[in-house]
Amino acid sequence: MVATRIVVAGASGLIGGALVRSLAADGHEVVRLVRRAPRGDGEMRWDPERGRVDEAGLAGCDAVVNVAGAGVGDHRWTDAYKKRIHDSRVHGTAALARAVASLPERDRPRVLVNGSAIGFYGETGERIVDEDAPAGRGFLPELCVEWEAAAAPAAEAGVRTVFARTGLVVARAGGAWGRLFPLFQAGLGGRMGDGRQYWSYVSLHDEVAALRHLLDRDDLSGPFNLTAPEPLTNREITAAMGRVLRRPTLFPVPAPVLRAALGEMAGDVLGSARVVPKRLLESGFTFAFPGIEDALRAA
Repeated sequence: MVATRIVVAGASGLIGGALVRSLAADGHEVVRLVRRAPRGDGEMRWDPERGRVDEAGLAGCDAVVNVAGAGVGDHRWTDAYKKRIHDSRVHGTAALARAVASLPERDRPRVLVNGSAIGFYGETGERIVDEDAPAGRGFLPELCVEWEAAAAPAAEAGVRTVFARTGLVVARAGGAWGRLFPLFQAGLGGRMGDGRQYWSYVSLHDEVAALRHLLDRDDLSGPFNLTAPEPLTNREITAAMGRVLRRPTLFPVPAPVLRAALGEMAGDVLGSARVVPKRLLESGFTFAFPGIEDALRAA
């Protein structure tokens, strides 16, 4: 990829931070969208919840990557926090898409890679789903549908638009696995519920590599599942965690306890999402850490 100017929303998060480091290491100029006053040419102000972004700052950039949003697993899903999850994604995406579309054609970025999630598919049970599957029902599927739809102005203006439907990112710090690692290292890990629910995971390394693949390939647009090729059950992942960390996994968390502790969010933990990256594989992408033990060791 030739050195380019890339605007990144969500640069302080797990995925955005890793992407920024990867791009900068290869000589790309990265501009971070921040909520506070900018501290230099490498930052630009925006307010995603209120749908505000500096349109002039986007002019002339080669690409925009939007992986911003309040953490789904950071808090109990109160009505207020669900609104924050929604607004940080939908309003922020709409603001970026409108700003991109408003630019003169010569100044528009060639691509918008917008975050999304495998929550789009909802509960899939043992059924394998790819990008051709319809949206599920519930808070997360409905959020993902609205989130992706918010990018329509950019696509309608002729900007190549990609949706990165990300799975559970295997990383030592941040995300769901950032909470799992300390528990398992302390010997307190175990399956969740009956452990039969499928988890579709992806290593942080492969997540970043896939985002860059989607940035580079001018022939790719629409939804792409960013998950390892073979989803595993929570029981299988629990066993792998025990082997890699050399710790017992003797403390299962019963479903009623999870529901009492997490409220509505427990449905996401106990639900099954057997999602595969059909379009990503068809595009020629190669995973560096396709297996769960590889992904865990990489973390």
